Amino acid sequence: MTTLDRPLRVIQWTTGNIGKRSLHAIIGRDDMELVGVYAHGADKVGTDAAELAGWPEPTGVTATNDIDALIALRPDACCYNPLWPSIDELVRLLEAGVNVCSSAAWITGGKQTPEDQERIRKACEKGNSTIFGNGAHPGMTNMVGMVLSGSCERVDEIRITESVDCSTYESAGTQTAMGFSQDPDTPGLAESVRRESEVFAESAAMMADAIGAKLDKLTFDVTFTPATGDSDLGFMQIPEGTVGGVMGYHRGWVGEKNVVSVGFNWIMGRHVTPPKPLEHGHVVQVFGLPNMRTVLHCLPPKDWTEPGFMGLGMIYTAMPVTNAVPAVVAAEPGIVTLKDLPPITGRYAG
Repeated sequence: MTTLDRPLRVIQWTTGNIGKRSLHAIIGRDDMELVGVYAHGADKVGTDAAELAGWPEPTGVTATNDIDALIALRPDACCYNPLWPSIDELVRLLEAGVNVCSSAAWITGGKQTPEDQERIRKACEKGNSTIFGNGAHPGMTNMVGMVLSGSCERVDEIRITESVDCSTYESAGTQTAMGFSQDPDTPGLAESVRRESEVFAESAAMMADAIGAKLDKLTFDVTFTPATGDSDLGFMQIPEGTVGGVMGYHRGWVGEKNVVSVGFNWIMGRHVTPPKPLEHGHVVQVFGLPNMRTVLHCLPPKDWTEPGFMGLGMIYTAMPVTNAVPAVVAAEPGIVTLKDLPPITGRYAG
C-alpha cells in the first residue's frame, strides 16, 4: 500500500472520446501531475496535451507512441482508455510498476483467457502494481447497486439496466457489433453481442461476490427488435426491418435463482418500439427486503456549451476511472475491483 505526499505522476493512454476527457481532468487537478501521453495515431505524436484535451494553455507535455519513453518517466499511474485492452500493453505497464486504471472493457479481467489473467497477476507481482477497471456502465452503476443492497435485510437479486437511445454515440463499428443495422435473423448475432458485451458479465460476477453469492453459472439472453422505418443517423443507417433495438442481460445464477443481472435496453433512433419503455438512464434495482430502485440520469450543467450530449456520456465514463487513481495507487497490488476500494468521489471545484 502506497501513500504519497506529492502529486501523483500520471500518464494518459490514448486521447479518443473517453481519453481526452480523462486527460482534461488530469491537467486540471492539483493532486496529479501529467507527465506523459500515449497516442496510437501518428498524427497526434508531438502534439501538446492541451491541444488534445481542449485545455486553454500549453502543458509542455507532448504525445508519443514510444512506450519505453513513457515508462522511463516513472509514472505512479496510467489512465488507460483504449476501446479494448491489450494484454501486452498492460503487462508492460504493470511489470514496470505503473498502476493502471482502465475503462477498456475491464472490471475483473474475467473475460480474458486463464493464460492472460495469469500474465496480469504475475505482472502485478513483479511490479508491485495494481490494475482496476471502471466506467459508467458497467462500473459506477454496479457500485450504486451494491450500495443500495446495504439497505436490505435480504437480497434476492441486483438488476441493472442501461435504458437509453444510443443514437448519439457516434461509433458505427461499435453499434454494428452490438447488432444494430443487421438482419435480426443473422446467424450467430446473439453470440456476437454476448462477446462484445461480456464485460457486463464481469460486473455481474463482482456484484455477486460482494453480496456473498457463489455463482453456479453465467448466462446471456437477448431480444432484437426490428426498426419500423428507415433512420439516417449521419454516422450510420438503420434500414427498416434491420435491428433497431437490442435488449439483453448477462445473468448470474445460484442454482435456479437469478441473483445478479446486468444489461441494456438500447434503441437507435425513433423508428423502434423496445420490449420495455425507455427510462433514459440507468435503472438500478435491488429485489429483496425491502425492494430498492433508483434511476441515474446524466444531465448537462447550466454552463454546458457542446452541441449535443455525447460529451456528457464520455465524461460519465471517464471520470469513475480518473477519480479512482489515488485509491488505486494506495491499494494492495493485484487485480482490484469496486468492492475492494473505498468510495470513489469527484473533486470539489473550489
